Amino acid sequence: MMSTMTVQGELTADLAYVREDAEDVRVVHTVVPSPLGPITLVAHDGALSALLLPSSKYEAVQGPFGERADDEFDRVREQLDEYFAGTRTEFDLPLHFVGTTFQCRVWEGLLRIPYGQTRSYGDLAAEIGLDPRTSSRAVGAANGRNRIAIVVPCHRVIGADGSLTGFAAGLDRKRFLLGLEAKGRPREHLLF
Repeated sequence: MMSTMTVQGELTADLAYVREDAEDVRVVHTVVPSPLGPITLVAHDGALSALLLPSSKYEAVQGPFGERADDEFDRVREQLDEYFAGTRTEFDLPLHFVGTTFQCRVWEGLLRIPYGQTRSYGDLAAEIGLDPRTSSRAVGAANGRNRIAIVVPCHRVIGADGSLTGFAAGLDRKRFLLGLEAKGRPREHLLF
């Protein structure tokens, strides 16, 4: 069952679930430059619902982008610029998840992985209360369906052996993001 969830501010147990087919939801998008190439940003009622990197594996199935509204993404653009400049380590943006309840649970777990650190799929499964022996693959699949790259840091999840594993926008972009976050940080915080 597909559901949507809007996350604003601190994560709490009272997250609001909203119907995806609600007719009064306003969907808009823009395209912004980045060191990784042009990024497509999508928002549902002012909450970021997609940050799609160029050549994203799942870009074609992300849903409608809505009308173009370049002037409605200033806060996202500013925070991305700060992130790429190395001056922002946490994003403070309203988010709108579009996925199953399980996927949303995994994405909430991604939001708790600190800047400059990585986790294995098993670590992430355990951190969200699942048995890593039976849930790592499902967690990996949900991680791969994350629509809000960078802000919901799916790039911080790697293989149990420390290897760089799948990333919808390619391993070179994942390596770039992890390298950006590793600058000036002690190596013991990283698995790769």
